[in-house]
Amino acid sequence: MKILGLHHITAMAGDVAANVQFYTQVLGLRLIKRTVNFDDPSTYHLYFGDTVGTPGSALTFFYWAGQPRGRPGPGQATDTAWSVPASSLDFWRERLASRGLEFAEERRFGDTVLRFSDPDGLGLEIVATSEADPRQPWAHPEVPVAHGLRGFHSTTLTHADSARTARLLVDIMGWREIAREPASGGGERVRYAAGAGGPGAYVDLVSAPEAPRGRPGAGTVHHVAFRVADDAEEIVALAEWRAAGLQPSPQVDRNYFHSIYAREPGGVLFEIATDQPGFLIDETRESLGSRLLLPPQYEPHRAAIEARLDPLPV
Repeated sequence: MKILGLHHITAMAGDVAANVQFYTQVLGLRLIKRTVNFDDPSTYHLYFGDTVGTPGSALTFFYWAGQPRGRPGPGQATDTAWSVPASSLDFWRERLASRGLEFAEERRFGDTVLRFSDPDGLGLEIVATSEADPRQPWAHPEVPVAHGLRGFHSTTLTHADSARTARLLVDIMGWREIAREPASGGGERVRYAAGAGGPGAYVDLVSAPEAPRGRPGAGTVHHVAFRVADDAEEIVALAEWRAAGLQPSPQVDRNYFHSIYAREPGGVLFEIATDQPGFLIDETRESLGSRLLLPPQYEPHRAAIEARLDPLPV
């Protein structure tokens, strides 16, 4: 299969207002799509990303008010990292500190990484990288384009033992190991790249055999989605997942991309999503995220759905 890199990452949150404020006002992302959870239309599914939601830039959330916090740990994607230029490091140090956010700083594969959490405790990172990253961020009034979040840099998957996940990535999904070093919390961090590599095409595997297994809830990742170009490539991926002994879903239409899902041997829910048709099929570039979009099956129930949803601080 021809995996191009990361497509999107979906996490869970408890307070939609605090979540929207954090990602749009603190991190300077654009709210690019306002819709509902296709399996539970009583709750939002919001997408944050760059100007048009380029594949590899979108962090999305499911919201359930009052849900307990989860516990990051083995069997989960534990950290979501964005890419910024190395010259933006001081800007982000100062911005996080000015917003009262505690952060840790470490060196990883030659880059400086700022580690912090969102209001629900979701593990986030900003990687100030010397690698070229030509992707253009959203032009936020408080975050100059020169310093904006380019899109994902990588995601970290944590397991008690990463061996089976590594075999799936390399032998079936076409990733390749490019580096390894000691992990900051102990154990080893191994980096894998898809396609040509570079920011947006990295997955790090960390083994943490002594840590308690992760527990889902607010502040944890629901699934990690990988990019393929189109439906034809996704059908190839579906056949190869089946041949590898996974139990993938059939292809499903998510309006803005088509998807298949399977749980990898270490417990993380994987998705493969197409680059097409993208987020501009039902809104203009200028109006992205400005109104509630519903899948066709829910449109007759719009009034009832809108009545149950909380207003957004946009």
